[in-house]
Amino acid sequence: MLDIKRIRDNFDTVAEALGTRGVECETLGNVVALDEKRRALIVETEQLKKERNDASQRIGQLKRQGEDASAAIQATRDLGDQISELDDKLNAVLEEYNDQMARIPNIPNPEIPVGADEDANEEIHRTGEQPPFDFEPKAHYEIGEDLGILDFEAGAKTSGARFLFYRGLGARLERAVYNFFLDNNAEAGFIETLPPYLVNDKTMYGTGQFPKFKEDVFQITNDDRDLTLIPTAEVPLTNYYAGEIIPGEELPIYFTALTPSFRSEAGSAGRDTRGLIRLHQFNKVEMVKFSKPENSYDELESLTKQAESLLEKLGLPYRRIVLSTGDMGFSAAKTYDLEVWMPAQDTYREISSCSNCEDFQARRAQIRYRNAEGKNEYVHTLNGSGLAVGRTVAAILENYQTAEGTVHIPDALVDYMGGVTEITPENALA
Repeated sequence: MLDIKRIRDNFDTVAEALGTRGVECETLGNVVALDEKRRALIVETEQLKKERNDASQRIGQLKRQGEDASAAIQATRDLGDQISELDDKLNAVLEEYNDQMARIPNIPNPEIPVGADEDANEEIHRTGEQPPFDFEPKAHYEIGEDLGILDFEAGAKTSGARFLFYRGLGARLERAVYNFFLDNNAEAGFIETLPPYLVNDKTMYGTGQFPKFKEDVFQITNDDRDLTLIPTAEVPLTNYYAGEIIPGEELPIYFTALTPSFRSEAGSAGRDTRGLIRLHQFNKVEMVKFSKPENSYDELESLTKQAESLLEKLGLPYRRIVLSTGDMGFSAAKTYDLEVWMPAQDTYREISSCSNCEDFQARRAQIRYRNAEGKNEYVHTLNGSGLAVGRTVAAILENYQTAEGTVHIPDALVDYMGGVTEITPENALA
């Protein structure tokens, strides 16, 4: 959530910046008007409460003096009715104000490219050599089905479209990939964490998924409460310190976690209908950072480099791009995407997204730290995939395939695979 004072004091600048994200100036104007109405009602209510307190004291004085206090008593009742009426108005204004504020995205960093969509993204660099094939490379799902290690039909039978079973060395490869990611992140100073997979609405609000993106998630409702299956481990990890004040000397704090991610993929009909790229359930290793504001952009660079190092160790070609204002996520101020080379598609596909959310999520979740002067400030929160596991498996299958239909295992994963160096029809399910 944005700081309303920042909007009030720098309205034109904020309106121009958010205009690049599709926020109309009228929307900001409505929020400022609601804020003014909110503050005016608070002042009016506080004034009436003071008058009521004075009237109550007057009642006591009159009674002690043996005088008639009926007029003063009626005055307190009338003031109470006015206060109750104003409280109702204030609550209605607050509800509308909070709802509109909660739907305004973060202000983009002024250095990122301005554009309506992904066409305005800018490439930063490319790393790694695209493998030269003397045959037509197969798509990862074809390789997986031919080897028997990916079963999409069984997934569809048991759960529906965009689900699957990993089998044999396919399941082993998935496990090897995420254990490799976790070990490397731990070596880089991230605290390994195993968070809940179900969270409440307040937690989803804290990271910016609610109220705007409810259609993108799976929810579970019972008689007592509503819970949401996490779309990313970013949600519980970022909310770990919700409502708390972190001692400044403990910052920065790094978390990493492997969790399944659950996404309804609303609006993606017809896109990536086959394979591991766009599933309703997939594994992802997440990285989350809590930082002091003055260090957060250095932390974004190191976060992105950590994700890049995983791709480099696996020998997968990739590129880094910076997202435009129109392509960036709701809570982010700046985002780098890492895109891995997929030979069968002859293109790069996103495998990690690393973002600095500045204090946007911290304001929503009320995460603060005590600075050197003893004052409480909002932390900056950052998050990044380190990495999306299924997409990594897909990239390995495509980049390390052979003309014979086998798949070489990257050297970095051989020990995690129990010494297996190649997936073949003979050992795939052995």
